[in-house]
Amino acid sequence: MDITLTTLFVLLAVGASIYAWNNDSIMRQWILNPYQVHRKNEYWRFLTSGFIHADIGHLAFNMISLYSFGNLVEYIFSQVSPVGSWLFVALYIGGIIISDIPTFLKHKNDPGYNSLGASGGVSSVIFAGIMFAPTTPLRLFFIPIDIPGWIFGGLYLAYTYWEAQRGLGRVNHSAHLWGALFGIVFAIAIYPPVIQLFINQITG
Repeated sequence: MDITLTTLFVLLAVGASIYAWNNDSIMRQWILNPYQVHRKNEYWRFLTSGFIHADIGHLAFNMISLYSFGNLVEYIFSQVSPVGSWLFVALYIGGIIISDIPTFLKHKNDPGYNSLGASGGVSSVIFAGIMFAPTTPLRLFFIPIDIPGWIFGGLYLAYTYWEAQRGLGRVNHSAHLWGALFGIVFAIAIYPPVIQLFINQITG
């Protein structure tokens, strides 16, 4: 049985998170600390921080979200490009890295700021999926009703922008926002007709 890239990324995140939870030095080396990146050029943190999580709840939420959409996006990419698998890797890894750049720029002189988790990559996958299948129903954990993907996406972007501007709490909403935007841009870049496809589906 072939393992999908989505499953592989889930397994990597579970393994890396458990390893980091049991090894404080690894957690300190892998977490995104913009100050350390800026001062010591520890750029690997942009990637490693996307595979470790704060706790089991944080891990479970991200991985369930990734698994729910990842396989669909993998399949879609395989249909629109002969290098679909590589594009999926670029989407997920690119989402992890690029979504943290605004966070790095904002906190590069703050030694006490840390961020971790796959949220940027997960948001990229979800929003790339929404571009191709905007009427696919989504369900929030705390709202037991199905919401069309394009409506969910609009509400999510508005919420994450608002929370990112507020800058309160422990959640890095900036990464969620920029990951989602990266997913939209990536989908358009690899398959420009997706814009018309998106419009046709939500108006049809």
